[in-house]
Amino acid sequence: MNITVLMGGASAERDVSIVSGLRIAAALRSRGHDVTSLDTAVGILDGEAERAFLEAGVQTAPPPLESLAELSRGSLSPSLGTLPAVLEADVVFLALHGGQGEDGTLQALFDLCGVRYTGTGQLGSALAMDKDLSKRLFRDAGVGTADWLMAPVTVADVEGRMGFPVIVKPSKQGSTVGLTLVRDPGGLAPAIAEAQRYDDEVMVEQFVSGRELTVGVLGNEALPIGEIIPRHELYDYECKYTKGMAVEEFPARLDPDTAAMVRDQALRAFRVLKLRGYARIDFRLSDSGGCFCLEANTLPGMTELSLIPQAAAAAGISFPDLCERIVHLATTDRGR
Repeated sequence: MNITVLMGGASAERDVSIVSGLRIAAALRSRGHDVTSLDTAVGILDGEAERAFLEAGVQTAPPPLESLAELSRGSLSPSLGTLPAVLEADVVFLALHGGQGEDGTLQALFDLCGVRYTGTGQLGSALAMDKDLSKRLFRDAGVGTADWLMAPVTVADVEGRMGFPVIVKPSKQGSTVGLTLVRDPGGLAPAIAEAQRYDDEVMVEQFVSGRELTVGVLGNEALPIGEIIPRHELYDYECKYTKGMAVEEFPARLDPDTAAMVRDQALRAFRVLKLRGYARIDFRLSDSGGCFCLEANTLPGMTELSLIPQAAAAAGISFPDLCERIVHLATTDRGR
């Protein structure tokens, strides 16, 4: 097949996207596919550019906002629907993270252009990216989720609704970019200001202590549950993308009833958000046994350290097989 992998772009998750995309491209090439790597910020990547990006890898912090703004000014995104590498592909494999690549904007463009692409469609992508809307739908579907408020909020609002500590984060962002754990009232305003650097909407969410779990969904089936044990208190950007900064256990050590409950919650979340193809659903399992959905990721990371490839491996699915299954779902699932 002729496959174009879209990656990079100008979101705060650019580094993760490029490494994910290049790993996907290599896996698909190993299966005989004709693959083009396309960075939506700079264009088609040749072999030398691919090697340079792979050597650079994912840094311990997101790219500076200033450099992303510069990339955004020259981005190819407005013309993606006219590029031969996109229009002539049998499938476009979306390895973009965050921004317009994951919030439904690009999916809507491709739907209009008749371009076949991997993953969730426009509506599901938009719903999953907006954490406020996601959580409202979770509650309607019986999926547990922590209490929350949307900024602007005061200390009195937080103390009256849920108390401290809280998590402050951009409502439409991933990879814990702009996220802060706030333990006392004095930290609330600075944390909101930090989150506002990345998004115009900020969520203040009750902090749930306990075990961090993740469930990959492939097609309509849940992959083995994973548990993340980070070296930092939170599974932050550095822990996610720096080797040795977290331990991921697949499958997680859970009793059968708890495992069944978490899988059920993951599939409920997947369905209520109208997701398609594949996704990763993240949870906290509280010390009292409650299950709280944190978010759904419609274009999860596919780096060597990323979680859904580890979940697939635990199910006996190699990384090239995983990539081919995602492509197959894109060619057979017409319900987007």
